[in-house]
Amino acid sequence: MLFLISFNGVAQEFEDKAYYLVDSLVLDAIGANDKELIETSLKKYHAAKDDTSKINALNDICENMMHEDWEKYQRFQLKLTQEALKNTKTTKERIFLKKILAGALNNIGYIHKDKGNIPLAIEYLQKSLKIRKEIGDKNGMANSYNNIGFIHSEQGNIPLAIEYYQKSLKIQKEIGDKKGMAFSYNNIGSIHHAQNNLQLAIEYYQKSLKIQKEIGDKNGIAYSYNNIGGIHKDQDNAPLAIEYNQKSLKLRKKIGDKRGMAISYSNIGGIHKDQGNMPLAIQYYQKSLKIQKEIGNKKGLAFSYVNIGSIHHAQGNIPLALEYGLKSLALAQEVGLPEQISNSTNLLSKIFEKQGKGIKALEMYKLHVQMKDSINNEATQKASIRQQTKYEFEKVQAVKDKEHEKQLEVEQEAKAKQQVITYATAGGLGLVGIFLFFVMNRLKVTRKQKTVIEHQKEIVEEAHQEIQDSIAYAKRIQSAILPPIKLVKEYLKESFILYKPKDVVAGDFYWLEHKDNKVLFAAADCTGHGVPGAMVSVVCNNALNRSVREHGLSDPGEILTKTREIVIAEFEKSEEDVKDGMDIALCSLEGMKLQYSGAHNPLWIIRNGEIIETKANKQPIGQFDNPEPYTTHSFDLEPGDSIYIFSDGYVDQFGGEKGKKFKARAFRELLLSIQDKSMEEQKTIIDEAFETWRGSLEQIDDVCVIGVRVN
Repeated sequence: MLFLISFNGVAQEFEDKAYYLVDSLVLDAIGANDKELIETSLKKYHAAKDDTSKINALNDICENMMHEDWEKYQRFQLKLTQEALKNTKTTKERIFLKKILAGALNNIGYIHKDKGNIPLAIEYLQKSLKIRKEIGDKNGMANSYNNIGFIHSEQGNIPLAIEYYQKSLKIQKEIGDKKGMAFSYNNIGSIHHAQNNLQLAIEYYQKSLKIQKEIGDKNGIAYSYNNIGGIHKDQDNAPLAIEYNQKSLKLRKKIGDKRGMAISYSNIGGIHKDQGNMPLAIQYYQKSLKIQKEIGNKKGLAFSYVNIGSIHHAQGNIPLALEYGLKSLALAQEVGLPEQISNSTNLLSKIFEKQGKGIKALEMYKLHVQMKDSINNEATQKASIRQQTKYEFEKVQAVKDKEHEKQLEVEQEAKAKQQVITYATAGGLGLVGIFLFFVMNRLKVTRKQKTVIEHQKEIVEEAHQEIQDSIAYAKRIQSAILPPIKLVKEYLKESFILYKPKDVVAGDFYWLEHKDNKVLFAAADCTGHGVPGAMVSVVCNNALNRSVREHGLSDPGEILTKTREIVIAEFEKSEEDVKDGMDIALCSLEGMKLQYSGAHNPLWIIRNGEIIETKANKQPIGQFDNPEPYTTHSFDLEPGDSIYIFSDGYVDQFGGEKGKKFKARAFRELLLSIQDKSMEEQKTIIDEAFETWRGSLEQIDDVCVIGVRVN
């Protein structure tokens, strides 16, 4: 993650470190959104009962805070994660903590990059990559390779940049990450573009654009339009260059991408400058500069300063040209950007020459040439082409290797089967030995081998079919315990249920019961997903039914307390220590009276454009140290109130541009934005938002969301 936000403030009284965790924090110097983010996250942090939950609570700050003090929280989370790993024993928790650790190291790498400490930045990014390799996080590995490649590219090390970009692309193709592939194609195209390999560059840009249009990635489409416009500019096709950059600018305005808007304004200004229209050029450059200052983008500022300086130089305003040229050089050297150092020193050498300062002009020109050579020379061009050839070869070779491995697997199966026959048929040892010799050397495929392979295939197919039949039967059983949608609509007329199992069967389920003029309904999330989760869901569903039907309960808190007793009793019958269970949000609706109780899963009521959140008890339906009765919360509803309960599968889904979790805050904003829609329309919008966010990534968990509107 790359933050380039700068802040200057007046020293004030620092916040309490015991609560806010970091030194020298001044809340008055921080924006409203960051304040809210810190307060919300720290409430979760201080309420957490274990280190893993505390670390997780800090994620929102580390990933979303814009003020520069996010670095303090990132370093605090890194230290906490490293300490937690020393005391963690379970494999699942170690993998989770290592994933957090890798992300933290990645972010700190970018902190060092922003400060110009490139060796330390790459060291941290490499540490992050190493951990992601250890835990098999391919998506993370692809991001790490891309990030390292980006730094090498900006530092002018083109061969290494290409190498890392290609590694990233290779993984993205393996896991089907289309958005990532499009991003990598653009990055590789940009390097070919910088090397003036325009044909290769536009091929990569077009590949990227095609994918981005397929997946509806507006930000990516704008980026590709921008790059293609750059190709047309270099080919002296000004009308097409302006057309593509205006397309890019229009999209960026629509999605609120300020950084992108600044780039588009700068590009259009450059085209007008090349056409000799200096007043229009400086107008666009000034628009770009204004945005770069707003967002604190030092690289962009360096670029804008040198562009405006070049206009003043062309117009003969040497003092202003010198001022802007020096500003650009200072920033470029501070951040460590060879291209910008080259541009600013080139401008300054011309300015000093006009001023008659020959020695300074020569110094600037030498530095300009030195930086230019590091970016664009024959060696780096050849390295780029060699790396492309290498990748294409590896791609073809990988297909051959897979085919060869498949063939070897078939032969190994035949060998294993033949050995069984050998032991059973003593009289045929000699013939079988010869047969095995031929198989291992792949010199002859006999009829007997073919029979063995076909028989082995039949066994595998029969076993596969039995598994599929069992899963299909499990689905029928699970479907039978879910209330029909017709019944749900009978008791909850304005409602929807979004139910998206990760696999054929699920650990999530929804539940409904009518008792004593009350409509009881719940969204439940059992341990695991797939067949194991479905088995737990049957036990938990049955326990809910028994609590209401056999024990006559209708109070949500009492129902959950009794359900926990039944679930624990059922699992205690096993000789093994079974710790499976369920998180749940349970509601009772009678007219305009609502009661709620929950195990981990909250209740949201939306009223007059605001969300009223009620927290659940922090204990599952299952084994738990020092269990307490579940709390029942009561509400008097108002006409138009909307009720939402859900499992964690929706907010925990990875996706978006950076492959991160959707998170509760985004879900809140989504629900608030669709309150003018009917419940069925809401279901469609929520489902489409989930699929758009997920993109080509795998669904990580079951999803269950229930919405009810009362009138």
